[in-house]
Amino acid sequence: MNATVAPMWPVLAGDEWPALAAAHEARIDRWAGPHRERRRRGEPHPVLDFLFTYYSETPGRLRRWHPGPDVALGPSSAGAAPHTAWRWYATEADVVRLNVPAFLADRGDTVRFVRRLLAATASRPAFSGCFGLHEWAMVYRDRETRHPVPLRLGQQGTDSVVEANSIRCTHFDAFRFFTPDAVPRNRLQPTRESQPELEQPGCLHAGMDLYKWAYKLSPATPGELLADCFELAVEIRELDMRASPYDLRGHSYEPVAIETPEGKAEYVAAQRGFAERSAVLRTRLIDVCDRLLPAGRDPALGGTAAVAR
Repeated sequence: MNATVAPMWPVLAGDEWPALAAAHEARIDRWAGPHRERRRRGEPHPVLDFLFTYYSETPGRLRRWHPGPDVALGPSSAGAAPHTAWRWYATEADVVRLNVPAFLADRGDTVRFVRRLLAATASRPAFSGCFGLHEWAMVYRDRETRHPVPLRLGQQGTDSVVEANSIRCTHFDAFRFFTPDAVPRNRLQPTRESQPELEQPGCLHAGMDLYKWAYKLSPATPGELLADCFELAVEIRELDMRASPYDLRGHSYEPVAIETPEGKAEYVAAQRGFAERSAVLRTRLIDVCDRLLPAGRDPALGGTAAVAR
């Protein structure tokens, strides 16, 4: 689709943006490359596969670098940017940019929902007293675990930890995997509809999900921001599973023993650090929404919860 490139937008020259795109690909390949190799060998990974299976973005799309909603790309020595052939981009005289009106026509509800959720989450204090018990609740009194690795304390020991602690999970996409016996033990009963009212910035899954919201906003999300969100999700996932009931030492992950005071303290310290980093990325994603949809600052704007899936 052709459209006039707004003259006030900065244009990255053809000797600038190819280096940015290559650096982005190399950054993502640190994880996407080994994932492709493991998949080729039929070798599952109980920690890192989550970033490519639970989250729906493919490694190929994740490797694509995008300039953001208000930066145009000039032609390189190889010709026009490959973005010319990608959905939601507009081209004129070999200069390519995101076609914001076309993007919003298709994804406006998503942009509004994401902004509403992120702003609501950012408005709340971070809670750091959950100790990662959501993973324990997912295997409570269950004969089959979700990963083909042993439980560090065995089934009885795992159940005892759940029964000795108060569970306060605010994140629906963690809560929905609780076993039936664990559901009534949660102090809250999150639903998809209540997600914007319950999500809080200390939650590890809310931090990981910044990656989901980054690719849901793609290609409007600048490549650097998408990669920052992905890298944070990787690190949070590792803590999430180290603090889980699974014994992952065979995969070189030392446990965070949240059943002990020392383990709880270690978990809380890491959780607070992730909450601080997540807050910065959450603000950057909100800014992307506002650059796409200036009226997005209006708190009355909503969206449908269906796009959260």
